Amino acid sequence: MFERLFKLKDHGTNARTELLAGLTTFLTMSYIIFVNPDILSSTGMDKGSVFVATCLAAALGSLIMAFFANWPIGMAPGMGLNAFFAFTVVAQMGYTWEQALGAVFISGVIFVILTVTGAREWLVAGIPASLRSAITAGIGLFLGIIALHGAGIVVANPATMVGLGNLTTMSTLFAILGFFIIAALAAMQVRGAILIGILAITLLSVVTGLTQYQGIFSAPPSLDPTLFKLDIAGVLNTGFFHIILVFVLVEVFDATGTMIGVATRAGLIKPNNPGRLGRALLSDSCAIVAGSMLGTSSTTAYIESASGVQAGGRTGMTALVIGVLFLLALFLSPLAGIVPAYATAPALLYVACLMLRELVDVKWDDITESVPAAITAVAMPLTYSIANGLAFGFISYVVIKALSGRFREIHPATLLVAILFVIKYALFPG
Repeated sequence: MFERLFKLKDHGTNARTELLAGLTTFLTMSYIIFVNPDILSSTGMDKGSVFVATCLAAALGSLIMAFFANWPIGMAPGMGLNAFFAFTVVAQMGYTWEQALGAVFISGVIFVILTVTGAREWLVAGIPASLRSAITAGIGLFLGIIALHGAGIVVANPATMVGLGNLTTMSTLFAILGFFIIAALAAMQVRGAILIGILAITLLSVVTGLTQYQGIFSAPPSLDPTLFKLDIAGVLNTGFFHIILVFVLVEVFDATGTMIGVATRAGLIKPNNPGRLGRALLSDSCAIVAGSMLGTSSTTAYIESASGVQAGGRTGMTALVIGVLFLLALFLSPLAGIVPAYATAPALLYVACLMLRELVDVKWDDITESVPAAITAVAMPLTYSIANGLAFGFISYVVIKALSGRFREIHPATLLVAILFVIKYALFPG
């Protein structure tokens, strides 16, 4: 059956290898079932419902990838966009989480249209590589400051805006220990290092009495508190266009880059032969729409899928295994419910560190490339907004290129995005 569905022999693999690859990828990305509910519940969303939505969105996205694209790529709600959803759109800008879900839904529909029409490839090709790298690094810095605050290491200070927290509190010490555990295990190439770190600190928290043990297995919580609760009408009536623009841009760059990178490593993309990239991109787009209906932020392809490819995964059977394991994870809701914020903060910080690697690809010897990239990365954490970082980066790129006599180097896609952000600030300066 697996041979007929996924053409294993044609890809030089077998069912056992694909099973191991799927398990490997799941272990490296399953931390999201603990981190995503912790982040989104800060908006007032029901944590149990978000847990279920996270598992279902990851399973559904991975299954679509398995059967429609036949690629070994795992899907789940993306890091960065969930933080933008919770801490910028809801906490900072004051929108409801229902409206934020509506924005995710609309961005998903736009994503589908861009994919089907081929405009997605045009948009990706038109954005400077330095800006793309800076966007990823900036999101990493944004996650970093969220993680440090969640761990109690960075706190508000009226004199200096931010300051150092009390490093002697038990929760902060646990968070620091969790980060060291994750980093050390990752350095030793232990699969599931992030997941192990989260669970280790949670166990330590239970043993020391900081967290009350509530069990590990149970029937999944109700999905009703978030299912189909998206407010599309509210989005259209409150000037959400720039927020939708940010969702679309980050989804386009993140997912497309991840898929191309993983698929190239797996030998599924050859020079002048994109393989089933179109199907994979459409799978990703549809998963975003479905995830918003379930009650979670944007679903995307996970770079952790590269670990499964390294283990030999070459077909959709790897993604099928990932999807099935996320469905089984639905019965871990009590465990997800007792994971404290200081146990997930180290995971966020470690992911942030990984995302900063993208800065090496910035053209630092070209001022017209490096300065907009630096502004993009720095503005995200310092304005506490991925949207502002994107806007400052695109606008400064166009202005600096134009004033230095290099206007012809500006791709129409970059110019279009910059103009849209200028219009946003003209109409909604706050």
